[in-house]
Amino acid sequence: MSKKKEKPIDLRLITPEEKLKYEIAEELGLLDKVLNEGWKSLSSKETGRIGGLITKKRRETINHNKNIT
Repeated sequence: MSKKKEKPIDLRLITPEEKLKYEIAEELGLLDKVLNEGWKSLSSKETGRIGGLITKKRRETINHNKNIT
């Protein structure tokens, strides 16, 4: 089986959801690992932590927007 070649990621061209994921990975010190080895190189604990923080930030954004209106 041949390995799939991954294209380098242009962080300027990603969706806001993807951008948030990369920002959180950077906050956790995992961005270099993700950029060099891909998301599949992360442990389930690391991916769960990223997912949890994404959910937390989304909730904070929603609550903040509700308080403004």
